[in-house]
Amino acid sequence: MKDLNALLIFTKVVEASSFSEAARRLKMPISTVSRRISELENQLGVRLLERSTHHLRLTDLGAEVFEFARHTAEVSEAVDNVISNRLPEVSGVLRLCAPPSISDSLVVPVVGAFQQAYPKVRVQAFVTERIVDQIAEDVDIALKVGTFTDPTLDARKLLTYRHQLVASPAYLARCEAPQTPRDLLQHRLFAFSFWRPDYSWRFVHANGLDTETLSFQPAIAMNDYTGIVVALLEGDGIGELPPIVQPELMRKGLLVEVMPDWHLPVFDLTIANLRDRYLPRQVRIFRDFAAQMVPGLFASLPAGFIPADPEIAKAPSEWRNP
Repeated sequence: MKDLNALLIFTKVVEASSFSEAARRLKMPISTVSRRISELENQLGVRLLERSTHHLRLTDLGAEVFEFARHTAEVSEAVDNVISNRLPEVSGVLRLCAPPSISDSLVVPVVGAFQQAYPKVRVQAFVTERIVDQIAEDVDIALKVGTFTDPTLDARKLLTYRHQLVASPAYLARCEAPQTPRDLLQHRLFAFSFWRPDYSWRFVHANGLDTETLSFQPAIAMNDYTGIVVALLEGDGIGELPPIVQPELMRKGLLVEVMPDWHLPVFDLTIANLRDRYLPRQVRIFRDFAAQMVPGLFASLPAGFIPADPEIAKAPSEWRNP
């Protein structure tokens, strides 16, 4: 009989595309992972992986073996989950990824409350701008601004809101506040950017009829809303901000909305887990816990009329920040 543990290790190496990353996920030394793969190849009498300094590649036979080994790993995990779901206490590790700028306003409060209810669950949070492969990177739950289109994922919308143009009261006190989108060209503007060559904001009036697109060159372009917040608080200009990024600044009046009758696009905040998989108990409970708690964290969100920019929503290699 073939060594099932070695097959499970082989599966992790292929999914991680790395011996070192597989060793980290398996919590064992790299030397042990490498040795077990070599022993498996010797037992089978074939080479499963072609190794180089920086890359791993499945051989043709390795690819066939991987398909069967992957199913073995899924069965093994499902058995473990069946047992854990029958235990009286929820425990284990939850791996979560989220876009930047909402760690303080959303991720930390939800994780903190969850661990108060389930103290034996350890949470590993991965904050990143890029799109994460939940299978390859062993992520249980992902938060994203936009729509998940991957058919392997089960996604649920948590929030819908529109972005706002905001500024500090100090800035607006020393200049003439803009009344229309064209008036913004007389101001220093801060924009969220993934290094695009052109910048524009699309507006629709609160009457739902009048629309306008403003193209401009920002004084500051940055792919981090936290940095934009600092510039806004220093009273240097006007910028775009999602209402779920440091919402207390608006509640305290440290930032105020500019041109409230002209609305920016609407976005969704979504949570997703793998669909075709027996969910560990802590993952299933956290997903439902977040769905109940998150709307309460942002009880009053600005609504709008127009959908998000489709070019931003379908960004292939990066997260669109919230």
